[in-house]
Amino acid sequence: ITLEYATGVAIVGSGFATGIAGLSAIGQGITAGGSITATGKNSEAFSKGMIFSVMSETFAIFGLLIAILILYGLHLFG
Repeated sequence: ITLEYATGVAIVGSGFATGIAGLSAIGQGITAGGSITATGKNSEAFSKGMIFSVMSETFAIFGLLIAILILYGLHLFG
């Protein structure tokens, strides 16, 4: 496969999208820890804690989705 410069930059960009979105794991860990603490003190807080944990996970999913769309747009899948 011969790649052009723009294709290489797009591939690196998709890697950055995934990597930077992966940094949301720090916030997700903090949120999940707080949610576990709140659930330990009050069992009714489980659903709210779970919602906040899921909301912080969406950033990682969006970053992965953007990377897949970039690579799919370059016809690198199949």
